[in-house]
Amino acid sequence: MDTHTRELLEFDKVRQLVAGYAACALGKAEAARLEPSGEPGVIRQAQALTSEMADALMSGLSPPFGGVHDVRPNVRRAQTGACLEAEELAEIVEVLGAIAEIDRWLARLADSFPRLGALQQGVGEFSGVASAIRGCLDERGTVLDSASRRLSNLRREIGEVEQRIQDTLKRMLRSPEIKRILRYPNFTMVGHHYVLPIAKDHRGEIEGSVHRTSASNETVYIEPRAIAEQSAQLSYLRSKEEKEVRRILRWLSAQVGQVADSLLGTLETLAELDCVFARARYSLDYRMTAPDLNTEGEFALRAARHPLLEALVRDRLKRSGGVPDPRFPNEVVPIDVHLGARFKMLIITGPNTGGKTVALKTVGLLAMMAQCGLHVPARQGSRLPILDHVLADIGDEQSLEQSLSTFSSHVRRVSEVLATATSRSLVLLDELGAGTDPAEGAALGRAILDELDSIGCLAIVTTHIGDLKTYAFTNARAENAAVEFDVESLRPLFHVRIGDIGQSNALRIARRLNMPEHLIERAGAYLERTRGDQVPEWDLIQKMRREAEQARQAALAAQAEAQRTKEALDQRLADLQRQTENDFRLDEARARLQPGDRVVVPRFGYDRPGRVVKIDPRKQTASVAIGSMKWDVPIAELVPQLVRTPEAAKAPKPARRIDEFEG
Repeated sequence: MDTHTRELLEFDKVRQLVAGYAACALGKAEAARLEPSGEPGVIRQAQALTSEMADALMSGLSPPFGGVHDVRPNVRRAQTGACLEAEELAEIVEVLGAIAEIDRWLARLADSFPRLGALQQGVGEFSGVASAIRGCLDERGTVLDSASRRLSNLRREIGEVEQRIQDTLKRMLRSPEIKRILRYPNFTMVGHHYVLPIAKDHRGEIEGSVHRTSASNETVYIEPRAIAEQSAQLSYLRSKEEKEVRRILRWLSAQVGQVADSLLGTLETLAELDCVFARARYSLDYRMTAPDLNTEGEFALRAARHPLLEALVRDRLKRSGGVPDPRFPNEVVPIDVHLGARFKMLIITGPNTGGKTVALKTVGLLAMMAQCGLHVPARQGSRLPILDHVLADIGDEQSLEQSLSTFSSHVRRVSEVLATATSRSLVLLDELGAGTDPAEGAALGRAILDELDSIGCLAIVTTHIGDLKTYAFTNARAENAAVEFDVESLRPLFHVRIGDIGQSNALRIARRLNMPEHLIERAGAYLERTRGDQVPEWDLIQKMRREAEQARQAALAAQAEAQRTKEALDQRLADLQRQTENDFRLDEARARLQPGDRVVVPRFGYDRPGRVVKIDPRKQTASVAIGSMKWDVPIAELVPQLVRTPEAAKAPKPARRIDEFEG
C-alpha cells in the first residue's frame, strides 16, 4: 500500500492500538508490522483467523501465553555456537514450557476452530531440550549440583573446605585477643574470601591479607593467615567449579542450537497467533465485525465508525473518570457509505467544516484494516472490496487559505495518484479544485474526475466548489453525497446522505455569526441572480436521486439480513453434519471395543481413563477398571481412546544426561 496514504490516514496509530492488545512482545512486534495484503486468499485466511479467535475468546478459550518471551536473539546466538548464560537458558526453558501449553491448547481447538487448530502444524516439539535444561538448572537459572557427577563432587569438596574454614574462624572468634580487636563479633565475606572485620587501629595485631577497607576507613577486612592454605584450596576448587558450570552451559546451549531452526519457526507461529489474539481482542473491545470481502469492487459500509476517533473519545472519557465533557462529542457518529455497484465515484459536497474529510478517512482506513485481517468498526453485513492500492490526497481541511506552494504540492500528489491508480484501486481526494481561482479549480477538478472515470477505479472526492456539484448529473457512474451540518452549532453532524447535494450554508452561517442583515439580504439577491432558473431543476433532480438512494438502502439492508440468515442456516447445517459424523465414528469405535482397550467414562471425569475388563454384548454393558475399582457401564457411555491423541504423539522424550558427554 502507498506509504504516503498510510501516513495521511494515520494507519500506524491503528497498528499501535492493535499491538496494545497483544499478550507478549512477539505479538506486539508482529502487530506493529501489519501491512495490507493484496492477495484475496491471504486476506480471507487472516479474516477467518480473527473471527475464529474472537469466537474462541467469547467461549472462554483464551490462549495460554504466560511464559512466552522473545528469546529469538539468544536462540540465534546458540545457533552460531555461542555459550548462553544460565539466566538466558532458564528463560528459554520457560518459553519451551509455554510452547507445550499452547500446542495442547491448539489441539483442543482443532475440531471447533479448524483454522486456529491448523497453526499447530507450525509448533515444534522440544520436550527433550526442555528436560535437559530442567535437569541442569532451577527456575532461577542456578546450575544444579545434579547437573553432572563432576559438579556434584566439586561442590561437595567446596562445602567441606568451607566448613573447615568456618570452624577455624569460629575458634578464632572465641579468643579474647581477637574479640578485643573486632569491629563486630562475626566473620564475613569479601568476594569468595572469608575475612574478619578488624578495627583500623589494631591492623598490625593479626597476620593476614587485607581484602577491603570500609568507606569510613575505620574497619579493615582481613583474611587471617590461619586459613590462607584452606582459602587457596577453596579458590582452586571454585575455579574448577566455574569451568564445569561453563561446560554444562555450553552443552545446554548446543542442545538449543540443534533445534534452533525449528524453535525460531515456532516462535514465528506464536507471534502470528498472538497477533491474531490481539486482532480479536481489538475487535471485541470496539464492537467490530468481519466484513464481507469481494473482488467485484463493491463498498457497502453500514454504520461505520472511525476507529481513531473512537479511541480518542474513549481516552477523554477515561481521563475524565467517565464524566462527559460538553465541549467534545461523547460518541462517534456512524456513517453509511456505498460505492461500486450503481456508481464508482462519490462526490461529497458541503461546507468546509471537516465532516467530509472524516468520511473520506473512515472509508480509506477501514479498507486498509480489512486487508490486514482486521475486523472493521461497522455493522454486520458491510461489504469491502479487495484493492491493490488505496491512494489519497488529504490536506488541512480547516485551513483558511492555501498558498501557491500548497496548491502545487496537491497537484503533484494528484498526478502521482492518477499515474498509480488502476481499476482495482480506491482513490480519495480531499477538497478537489481548491487553492486556486474557482473557475480554473472547477475546470481542473472536472478533468481529474474524467480521468478517474476513464481509469475505472473507485473514487471518493470532496469539494465545496459549486460547479463540481453538477458533475454527477452528467455522468451515470458518479453520484453526489452531502454531510449533514448543524447551522446552530456550526458543526458537522457527520451523517453522509448519498444522493443529496451539500449546500455551503454560507449565508445561514453568516447570519448565525451576527453579520448585518442588510448584507445577508444583498448577498442572497446576488445568489438568486447567479442561479437563475436552475434552482427548481436542481431541486427536482436532487429529490429524485435522494428517493432512489433511500430505496436502494432499504434493498441493501434486506439483502444483508437475508445473507446473514442464510449464513446462520449454513453454519447450523455444517454443525449438524459434523456432529452426525462424530457420532457415527464414535459408534464404530464402540463396536470394535475389546478387553484391554483404554476408555473414558465421562461421568467419572475425562482425567480418569479406565481399561475394559469384560464386554457383555447381550446386555450392551462393559466392565471397566478405573483405579482400584471396577464398574459395569453401558457401552453407549464409553468414549474409546483408540486414536492416538496429539498429546500422546508428542510425549516427552527421555533427556540425555550430560554425564554421557563427559570425558
